[in-house]
Amino acid sequence: MSTLPAPDAASPAAAPSVVVRTVPIPADAPLLTYLPSGLPHDELLSWVRRGEGLVGWGAALTFEAAGEDRFREAERWWRELCSRAVVRDDVRLAGSGLVCFGSFPFASDSAEQARLVVPSTIVGRRDGQTWLTTVSLEPQLSLLEAPSVATDPEPPLDVAFADGAVSPADYAHAVAEAVQRIAAGEVDKVVLARDLVATSSAPIDPRWLLRRLAERYENTWVFSVAGLVGATPELLVRRDKGLITSRVLAGTIRRTGDDAKDLTLAASLARSSKDLEEHEYAVRSVAEALAPHSSSMNVPEAPFVLHLPNVMHLATDVAAVSVDDASSLTLAAALHPSAAVGGTPTARAVELIGELEHMDRGRYAGPVGWMDAHGDGAWGIALRSGALDPHDSSQITLYAGCGIVAGSDPESEVAESDAKLVPMRDALASD
Repeated sequence: MSTLPAPDAASPAAAPSVVVRTVPIPADAPLLTYLPSGLPHDELLSWVRRGEGLVGWGAALTFEAAGEDRFREAERWWRELCSRAVVRDDVRLAGSGLVCFGSFPFASDSAEQARLVVPSTIVGRRDGQTWLTTVSLEPQLSLLEAPSVATDPEPPLDVAFADGAVSPADYAHAVAEAVQRIAAGEVDKVVLARDLVATSSAPIDPRWLLRRLAERYENTWVFSVAGLVGATPELLVRRDKGLITSRVLAGTIRRTGDDAKDLTLAASLARSSKDLEEHEYAVRSVAEALAPHSSSMNVPEAPFVLHLPNVMHLATDVAAVSVDDASSLTLAAALHPSAAVGGTPTARAVELIGELEHMDRGRYAGPVGWMDAHGDGAWGIALRSGALDPHDSSQITLYAGCGIVAGSDPESEVAESDAKLVPMRDALASD
Protein backbone atom coordinates (compact mmCIF):
# COMPACT_ATOMS: atom_id res chain seq x y z
CA MET A 1 0.00 0.00 0.00
CA SER A 2 1.41 3.36 -1.02
CA THR A 3 0.36 6.96 -0.57
CA LEU A 4 1.86 7.67 -4.00
CA PRO A 5 0.06 6.80 -7.23
CA ALA A 6 0.92 3.54 -8.96
CA PRO A 7 3.86 3.64 -11.42
CA ASP A 8 1.40 3.40 -14.33
CA ALA A 9 -0.71 6.34 -13.14
CA ALA A 10 -1.84 8.63 -15.93
CA SER A 11 0.36 11.59 -15.07
CA PRO A 12 3.32 12.18 -12.73
CA ALA A 13 1.72 15.54 -11.97
CA ALA A 14 -0.90 13.63 -9.99
CA ALA A 15 1.71 12.77 -7.37
CA PRO A 16 1.65 14.82 -4.16
CA SER A 17 4.18 17.61 -3.84
CA VAL A 18 6.92 16.37 -1.52
CA VAL A 19 8.81 19.35 -0.18
CA VAL A 20 11.74 18.79 2.16
CA ARG A 21 13.69 21.38 4.14
CA THR A 22 16.74 20.71 6.35
CA VAL A 23 18.42 23.36 8.49
CA PRO A 24 21.06 23.22 11.23
CA ILE A 25 19.74 23.96 14.72
CA PRO A 26 21.51 24.87 17.98
CA ALA A 27 20.19 21.95 20.02
CA ASP A 28 22.10 19.71 22.39
CA ALA A 29 19.42 17.83 24.35
CA PRO A 30 19.42 14.02 23.92
CA LEU A 31 17.75 13.12 20.64
CA LEU A 32 15.18 10.83 22.23
CA THR A 33 13.86 13.66 24.43
CA TYR A 34 12.49 15.42 21.34
CA LEU A 35 10.00 12.64 20.56
CA PRO A 36 6.61 14.15 21.45
CA SER A 37 3.92 12.62 23.61
CA GLY A 38 0.43 11.80 22.46
CA LEU A 39 1.25 10.28 19.07
CA PRO A 40 0.35 6.74 17.96
CA HIS A 41 3.28 4.40 18.62
CA ASP A 42 3.69 3.68 14.91
CA GLU A 43 4.48 7.38 14.29
CA LEU A 44 7.45 7.50 16.67
CA LEU A 45 10.72 6.66 14.91
CA SER A 46 14.27 6.21 16.13
CA TRP A 47 17.74 5.12 15.09
CA VAL A 48 20.11 6.31 17.83
CA ARG A 49 23.47 5.11 19.13
CA ARG A 50 25.66 6.89 21.67
CA GLY A 51 23.64 10.08 21.36
CA GLU A 52 23.83 10.36 17.57
CA GLY A 53 21.47 9.30 14.82
CA LEU A 54 17.92 10.20 13.87
CA VAL A 55 14.53 10.52 15.53
CA GLY A 56 11.32 11.31 13.72
CA TRP A 57 7.62 11.66 14.28
CA GLY A 58 4.47 11.92 12.23
CA ALA A 59 3.91 10.12 8.94
CA ALA A 60 4.11 12.33 5.87
CA LEU A 61 4.23 9.26 3.62
CA THR A 62 4.05 5.52 4.19
CA PHE A 63 4.52 2.39 2.12
CA GLU A 64 3.75 -1.27 2.76
CA ALA A 65 4.65 -4.42 0.85
CA ALA A 66 4.70 -8.16 1.43
CA GLY A 67 6.08 -11.34 -0.07
CA GLU A 68 9.26 -12.19 -1.94
CA ASP A 69 9.40 -8.79 -3.69
CA ARG A 70 8.99 -6.68 -0.55
CA PHE A 71 12.53 -5.26 -0.74
CA ARG A 72 12.38 -4.59 -4.47
CA GLU A 73 8.98 -2.90 -4.24
CA ALA A 74 10.14 -0.72 -1.35
CA GLU A 75 13.29 0.28 -3.25
CA ARG A 76 11.24 1.15 -6.35
CA TRP A 77 8.81 3.26 -4.32
CA TRP A 78 11.64 5.10 -2.57
CA ARG A 79 13.51 5.90 -5.78
CA GLU A 80 10.33 7.20 -7.39
CA LEU A 81 9.60 9.38 -4.37
CA CYS A 82 13.15 10.77 -4.32
CA SER A 83 12.98 11.61 -8.03
CA ARG A 84 9.85 13.73 -7.42
CA ALA A 85 10.89 15.42 -4.18
CA VAL A 86 11.91 19.07 -3.92
CA VAL A 87 14.70 19.19 -1.34
CA ARG A 88 16.56 22.11 0.19
CA ASP A 89 19.27 20.74 2.44
CA ASP A 90 21.56 23.19 4.25
CA VAL A 91 23.38 20.42 6.16
CA ARG A 92 24.33 17.80 3.54
CA LEU A 93 25.30 14.99 5.87
CA ALA A 94 24.21 11.37 5.71
CA GLY A 95 20.72 11.41 7.19
CA SER A 96 19.84 15.00 6.29
CA GLY A 97 17.37 15.87 3.55
CA LEU A 98 14.73 13.32 2.59
CA VAL A 99 14.88 10.21 4.82
CA CYS A 100 12.75 7.13 5.35
CA PHE A 101 12.72 4.68 8.23
CA GLY A 102 11.95 1.06 7.48
CA SER A 103 11.47 -2.42 8.88
CA PHE A 104 10.92 -5.69 7.05
CA PRO A 105 9.48 -9.09 8.00
CA PHE A 106 11.99 -11.88 8.45
CA ALA A 107 10.13 -14.29 6.17
CA SER A 108 8.46 -13.71 2.82
CA ASP A 109 5.34 -15.58 3.96
CA SER A 110 4.91 -13.56 7.15
CA ALA A 111 1.50 -12.04 7.91
CA GLU A 112 3.38 -8.81 8.68
CA GLN A 113 3.95 -6.12 6.07
CA ALA A 114 7.22 -4.40 5.25
CA ARG A 115 6.99 -0.75 6.31
CA LEU A 116 8.64 2.42 5.06
CA VAL A 117 7.76 5.64 6.89
CA VAL A 118 8.76 9.17 5.90
CA PRO A 119 8.29 11.25 9.07
CA SER A 120 6.87 14.74 8.85
CA THR A 121 9.58 15.90 11.30
CA ILE A 122 13.11 14.57 11.80
CA VAL A 123 15.84 15.65 14.20
CA GLY A 124 19.30 14.32 13.38
CA ARG A 125 22.74 14.55 14.93
CA ARG A 126 26.14 13.53 13.58
CA ASP A 127 29.64 14.57 14.61
CA GLY A 128 28.16 17.13 17.01
CA GLN A 129 26.01 18.80 14.31
CA THR A 130 22.25 18.79 14.93
CA TRP A 131 19.64 19.48 12.28
CA LEU A 132 15.91 19.66 11.72
CA THR A 133 14.13 18.27 8.65
CA THR A 134 10.50 18.88 7.80
CA VAL A 135 8.64 16.97 5.09
CA SER A 136 5.36 18.27 3.71
CA LEU A 137 2.92 17.40 0.95
CA GLU A 138 2.06 21.09 0.64
CA PRO A 139 3.76 23.15 -2.10
CA GLN A 140 5.46 25.34 0.50
CA LEU A 141 6.75 24.69 3.98
CA SER A 142 5.82 26.89 6.88
CA LEU A 143 8.56 28.62 8.86
CA LEU A 144 10.74 26.05 10.60
CA GLU A 145 10.89 26.21 14.38
CA ALA A 146 13.45 24.43 16.56
CA PRO A 147 11.85 21.45 18.32
CA SER A 148 11.30 21.54 22.05
CA VAL A 149 12.07 18.84 24.58
CA ALA A 150 8.93 16.79 25.23
CA THR A 151 7.42 15.88 28.56
CA ASP A 152 8.88 12.74 30.14
CA PRO A 153 7.12 9.47 29.34
CA GLU A 154 5.22 7.55 32.00
CA PRO A 155 6.46 4.03 32.80
CA PRO A 156 4.41 0.91 32.13
CA LEU A 157 2.40 -0.25 35.15
CA ASP A 158 1.97 -3.69 36.72
CA VAL A 159 3.69 -5.47 33.87
CA ALA A 160 2.92 -9.19 33.68
CA PHE A 161 4.68 -11.71 31.44
CA ALA A 162 3.15 -14.77 29.82
CA ASP A 163 4.34 -17.38 27.37
CA GLY A 164 3.75 -16.51 23.76
CA ALA A 165 3.33 -18.95 20.89
CA VAL A 166 6.53 -20.76 21.92
CA SER A 167 6.93 -21.62 25.62
CA PRO A 168 10.36 -22.44 27.13
CA ALA A 169 9.43 -26.15 27.03
CA ASP A 170 8.36 -25.84 23.38
CA TYR A 171 11.61 -24.08 22.64
CA ALA A 172 13.74 -26.77 24.28
CA HIS A 173 11.89 -29.40 22.25
CA ALA A 174 12.49 -27.44 19.02
CA VAL A 175 16.20 -27.12 19.84
CA ALA A 176 16.48 -30.86 20.47
CA GLU A 177 14.80 -31.58 17.14
CA ALA A 178 17.13 -29.10 15.40
CA VAL A 179 20.20 -30.82 16.88
CA GLN A 180 18.92 -34.13 15.49
CA ARG A 181 18.43 -32.56 12.06
CA ILE A 182 21.96 -31.15 12.19
CA ALA A 183 23.34 -34.57 13.16
CA ALA A 184 21.49 -36.03 10.16
CA GLY A 185 23.32 -33.57 7.91
CA GLU A 186 20.35 -31.39 6.89
CA VAL A 187 22.01 -28.14 8.00
CA ASP A 188 25.11 -26.99 9.84
CA LYS A 189 23.31 -24.30 11.85
CA VAL A 190 19.75 -23.06 12.34
CA VAL A 191 18.60 -20.06 14.38
CA LEU A 192 15.44 -20.66 16.40
CA ALA A 193 13.45 -17.98 18.22
CA ARG A 194 10.81 -17.81 20.96
CA ASP A 195 8.43 -15.12 22.14
CA LEU A 196 7.16 -13.66 25.42
CA VAL A 197 4.06 -11.50 25.84
CA ALA A 198 4.16 -8.54 28.24
CA THR A 199 0.98 -6.76 29.35
CA SER A 200 0.76 -3.49 31.26
CA SER A 201 -2.24 -2.09 33.11
CA ALA A 202 -1.67 1.19 31.24
CA PRO A 203 -0.66 2.01 27.66
CA ILE A 204 3.03 1.36 26.93
CA ASP A 205 4.83 4.51 25.80
CA PRO A 206 7.55 3.59 23.28
CA ARG A 207 9.51 6.64 24.42
CA TRP A 208 9.96 5.03 27.87
CA LEU A 209 11.36 1.89 26.29
CA LEU A 210 13.69 3.82 23.98
CA ARG A 211 15.14 5.96 26.76
CA ARG A 212 15.71 2.96 29.03
CA LEU A 213 17.40 0.99 26.26
CA ALA A 214 19.63 3.92 25.27
CA GLU A 215 20.72 4.47 28.88
CA ARG A 216 21.65 0.84 29.50
CA TYR A 217 22.88 -0.39 26.11
CA GLU A 218 25.03 2.35 24.64
CA ASN A 219 26.78 -0.06 22.25
CA THR A 220 23.51 -0.82 20.48
CA TRP A 221 21.38 0.95 17.89
CA VAL A 222 18.13 1.91 19.60
CA PHE A 223 15.31 1.76 17.07
CA SER A 224 11.59 2.30 16.68
CA VAL A 225 9.78 1.81 13.38
CA ALA A 226 6.03 1.29 13.01
CA GLY A 227 5.64 -0.14 16.51
CA LEU A 228 8.75 -2.35 16.45
CA VAL A 229 11.02 -1.20 19.30
CA GLY A 230 14.39 -2.50 20.41
CA ALA A 231 18.14 -2.12 20.81
CA THR A 232 20.13 -4.17 18.34
CA PRO A 233 23.84 -4.87 18.76
CA GLU A 234 24.07 -6.13 15.17
CA LEU A 235 24.56 -3.78 12.20
CA LEU A 236 23.47 -5.64 9.08
CA VAL A 237 24.94 -3.01 6.76
CA ARG A 238 25.85 0.65 6.59
CA ARG A 239 26.54 2.52 3.34
CA ASP A 240 28.21 5.90 3.71
CA LYS A 241 29.63 7.63 0.64
CA GLY A 242 30.90 4.43 -0.92
CA LEU A 243 32.09 2.72 2.27
CA ILE A 244 30.19 -0.42 3.24
CA THR A 245 30.41 -1.81 6.77
CA SER A 246 28.71 -4.68 8.59
CA ARG A 247 28.96 -5.91 12.19
CA VAL A 248 28.46 -9.66 12.54
CA LEU A 249 27.50 -11.22 15.87
CA ALA A 250 27.30 -14.96 16.43
CA GLY A 251 28.37 -16.89 19.51
CA THR A 252 26.99 -15.77 22.87
CA ILE A 253 27.65 -16.27 26.57
CA ARG A 254 25.65 -14.89 29.49
CA ARG A 255 27.29 -12.44 31.90
CA THR A 256 27.39 -13.14 35.63
CA GLY A 257 27.80 -9.60 36.91
CA ASP A 258 31.19 -10.46 38.43
CA ASP A 259 33.87 -8.67 36.37
CA ALA A 260 36.59 -11.22 37.05
CA LYS A 261 34.34 -14.16 36.19
CA ASP A 262 33.10 -12.35 33.08
CA LEU A 263 36.65 -11.83 31.83
CA THR A 264 37.25 -15.57 32.23
CA LEU A 265 34.00 -16.29 30.39
CA ALA A 266 35.00 -13.90 27.60
CA ALA A 267 38.27 -15.77 27.16
CA SER A 268 36.44 -19.11 27.05
CA LEU A 269 34.00 -17.70 24.46
CA ALA A 270 36.92 -16.60 22.28
CA ARG A 271 38.29 -20.18 22.40
CA SER A 272 35.00 -22.07 22.10
CA SER A 273 35.05 -24.28 19.00
CA LYS A 274 31.22 -24.40 18.95
CA ASP A 275 30.89 -20.60 19.07
CA LEU A 276 33.80 -19.94 16.70
CA GLU A 277 32.26 -22.32 14.19
CA GLU A 278 28.89 -20.57 14.46
CA HIS A 279 30.60 -17.21 14.07
CA GLU A 280 32.59 -18.30 11.03
CA TYR A 281 29.37 -19.34 9.27
CA ALA A 282 27.85 -15.91 9.88
CA VAL A 283 30.92 -13.94 8.73
CA ARG A 284 31.26 -16.04 5.60
CA SER A 285 27.62 -15.46 4.64
CA VAL A 286 28.02 -11.68 4.96
CA ALA A 287 31.26 -11.58 2.97
CA GLU A 288 29.77 -13.68 0.16
CA ALA A 289 26.64 -11.51 -0.06
CA LEU A 290 28.62 -8.24 -0.19
CA ALA A 291 31.22 -9.49 -2.69
CA PRO A 292 29.23 -8.69 -5.87
CA HIS A 293 28.74 -5.09 -4.75
CA SER A 294 32.15 -4.31 -3.32
CA SER A 295 35.93 -4.43 -3.58
CA SER A 296 38.87 -4.17 -1.20
CA MET A 297 36.99 -6.12 1.44
CA ASN A 298 38.55 -6.38 4.88
CA VAL A 299 37.49 -9.42 6.92
CA PRO A 300 39.47 -9.76 10.19
CA GLU A 301 40.95 -13.20 10.76
CA ALA A 302 39.59 -13.50 14.29
CA PRO A 303 36.55 -12.01 16.07
CA PHE A 304 36.61 -9.78 19.13
CA VAL A 305 34.37 -10.12 22.19
CA LEU A 306 31.64 -7.47 22.38
CA HIS A 307 30.65 -6.81 26.00
CA LEU A 308 27.02 -5.87 26.62
CA PRO A 309 25.39 -5.51 30.05
CA ASN A 310 23.54 -8.83 29.78
CA VAL A 311 25.62 -10.99 27.42
CA MET A 312 28.89 -11.13 25.49
CA HIS A 313 29.11 -11.90 21.78
CA LEU A 314 31.80 -12.87 19.33
CA ALA A 315 31.85 -9.96 16.86
CA THR A 316 33.52 -9.16 13.54
CA ASP A 317 33.42 -5.84 11.67
CA VAL A 318 33.54 -6.33 7.89
CA ALA A 319 34.40 -3.34 5.68
CA ALA A 320 34.43 -2.91 1.90
CA VAL A 321 34.37 -0.31 -0.87
CA SER A 322 31.23 -0.07 -2.99
CA VAL A 323 31.67 -0.71 -6.73
CA ASP A 324 28.10 -0.01 -7.90
CA ASP A 325 25.10 2.15 -7.05
CA ALA A 326 23.41 -0.45 -4.85
CA SER A 327 21.62 1.41 -2.06
CA SER A 328 21.88 0.50 1.60
CA LEU A 329 18.46 -1.17 1.30
CA THR A 330 19.58 -3.22 -1.72
CA LEU A 331 22.62 -4.34 0.27
CA ALA A 332 20.44 -5.20 3.26
CA ALA A 333 18.22 -7.29 0.99
CA ALA A 334 21.28 -9.09 -0.38
CA LEU A 335 22.46 -9.87 3.16
CA HIS A 336 19.11 -10.97 4.58
CA PRO A 337 18.85 -13.45 6.10
CA SER A 338 22.47 -13.87 7.12
CA ALA A 339 23.65 -17.02 8.86
CA ALA A 340 23.53 -15.06 12.12
CA VAL A 341 19.69 -15.04 12.10
CA GLY A 342 18.90 -17.81 9.61
CA GLY A 343 21.52 -20.51 9.58
CA THR A 344 23.77 -22.44 7.18
CA PRO A 345 23.06 -23.38 4.43
CA THR A 346 20.68 -20.44 4.65
CA ALA A 347 17.88 -21.56 2.32
CA ARG A 348 17.44 -24.94 4.01
CA ALA A 349 17.89 -23.42 7.47
CA VAL A 350 15.07 -20.94 6.81
CA GLU A 351 12.84 -23.82 5.69
CA LEU A 352 13.70 -25.62 8.91
CA ILE A 353 12.78 -22.55 10.95
CA GLY A 354 9.33 -22.72 9.36
CA GLU A 355 9.05 -26.38 10.32
CA LEU A 356 10.31 -26.17 13.90
CA GLU A 357 9.59 -22.69 15.25
CA HIS A 358 5.75 -22.76 15.19
CA MET A 359 5.28 -19.00 15.19
CA ASP A 360 5.36 -16.01 12.85
CA ARG A 361 8.44 -13.93 13.70
CA GLY A 362 6.89 -10.90 12.05
CA ARG A 363 9.55 -8.23 11.72
CA TYR A 364 11.76 -9.72 14.45
CA ALA A 365 15.22 -10.54 13.00
CA GLY A 366 14.41 -8.66 9.80
CA PRO A 367 16.23 -5.52 8.60
CA VAL A 368 15.37 -2.30 10.44
CA GLY A 369 16.91 1.13 9.89
CA TRP A 370 16.87 4.17 7.64
CA MET A 371 17.94 5.44 4.22
CA ASP A 372 18.40 8.85 2.62
CA ALA A 373 17.80 10.05 -0.92
CA HIS A 374 21.38 9.15 -1.96
CA GLY A 375 20.90 5.52 -0.90
CA ASP A 376 23.18 5.96 2.11
CA GLY A 377 21.85 4.64 5.36
CA ALA A 378 22.12 2.01 8.07
CA TRP A 379 20.16 -1.19 8.57
CA GLY A 380 20.41 -3.33 11.67
CA ILE A 381 18.92 -6.71 12.44
CA ALA A 382 15.82 -6.31 14.61
CA LEU A 383 17.09 -8.19 17.67
CA ARG A 384 16.53 -7.53 21.40
CA SER A 385 13.17 -6.16 20.35
CA GLY A 386 9.43 -6.23 20.80
CA ALA A 387 6.39 -5.56 18.63
CA LEU A 388 3.72 -3.36 20.17
CA ASP A 389 0.23 -4.70 19.56
CA PRO A 390 -1.43 -2.44 16.96
CA HIS A 391 -4.83 -3.07 18.55
CA ASP A 392 -3.86 -2.99 22.25
CA SER A 393 -1.38 -0.32 23.34
CA SER A 394 -0.86 -2.05 26.69
CA GLN A 395 0.64 -5.21 25.14
CA ILE A 396 3.99 -5.98 23.52
CA THR A 397 5.44 -9.27 22.25
CA LEU A 398 9.15 -9.76 22.95
CA TYR A 399 11.41 -12.01 20.88
CA ALA A 400 14.79 -13.72 21.31
CA GLY A 401 16.65 -16.33 19.29
CA CYS A 402 19.75 -18.53 19.46
CA GLY A 403 22.01 -20.15 16.90
CA ILE A 404 21.74 -23.93 17.13
CA VAL A 405 24.70 -26.06 16.02
CA ALA A 406 25.80 -29.66 16.61
CA GLY A 407 27.02 -28.98 20.17
CA SER A 408 23.91 -27.13 21.35
CA ASP A 409 22.18 -28.18 24.56
CA PRO A 410 18.42 -27.44 24.77
CA GLU A 411 18.39 -26.19 28.36
CA SER A 412 21.45 -24.01 27.76
CA GLU A 413 19.75 -22.48 24.72
CA VAL A 414 16.64 -21.71 26.78
CA ALA A 415 18.90 -19.95 29.30
CA GLU A 416 20.62 -18.02 26.50
CA SER A 417 17.26 -16.92 25.09
CA ASP A 418 16.26 -15.77 28.60
CA ALA A 419 19.42 -13.64 28.71
CA LYS A 420 18.56 -12.10 25.34
CA LEU A 421 15.09 -11.17 26.61
CA VAL A 422 16.59 -9.21 29.52
CA PRO A 423 17.05 -5.85 27.71
CA MET A 424 13.37 -5.58 26.77
CA ARG A 425 12.16 -6.99 30.08
CA ASP A 426 14.26 -4.43 31.95
CA ALA A 427 13.06 -1.64 29.64
CA LEU A 428 9.50 -2.40 30.73
CA ALA A 429 10.38 -1.96 34.42
CA SER A 430 9.24 1.20 36.16
CA ASP A 431 12.11 1.55 38.66
